[in-house]
Amino acid sequence: MLEKSPPWIIAIGASGAEGLCDLQTLLAKWQEIDAIVMIVLHRPWEKDTHLRQILQRSTHMSVEIADQGQQLRAGCIYIGEPSRHLCLLSDSTSILIFDPTRAHRNRTVDLLFNSLGVLGGQRAIGIVLSGSLDDGSRGLAKIHDAGGYTMVLRREGQLQSGMPENARAYDGPVDVVGDVSAIAKAVKELLAGAPQLS
Repeated sequence: MLEKSPPWIIAIGASGAEGLCDLQTLLAKWQEIDAIVMIVLHRPWEKDTHLRQILQRSTHMSVEIADQGQQLRAGCIYIGEPSRHLCLLSDSTSILIFDPTRAHRNRTVDLLFNSLGVLGGQRAIGIVLSGSLDDGSRGLAKIHDAGGYTMVLRREGQLQSGMPENARAYDGPVDVVGDVSAIAKAVKELLAGAPQLS
């Protein structure tokens, strides 16, 4: 009997209103995909942003706030709370890192990406969308070094440096650099078993 392959895991990092718009556009282009999707969006700690409900309006996939030790399912989207950072504990189990004092501050995307670099292997995909600073750069390099795939948003006419630009400049090649449509297409090709990224 053939052993079942582990699920594809897609981790997405973004920040702010622009990053939220990118997330909504990306999810709308996918609608349904056969992968575990884990999202970190930098957002205010002091108020409820209703992120789950906002993302749910863009996709047919279920959007859930992950629980500690939850068995993650392909075809679902998972987010954490602002003070509970979502990461992988195994190839399909969540762990939430409780951070009431904001010790990790703007490094929450790296936390998620690092866990994929350790556990996701060749079936991990890391995506950096809009945002400022350089969160995600180190973790994206770890995913690449582990044999996973890395994708970074490139917005035409972007003048200010931010998360996507810093991720491209940090370390190692990025598999896909393009707009949201190009990233959505590349992910679908990977999940369909395409031999190479276009």
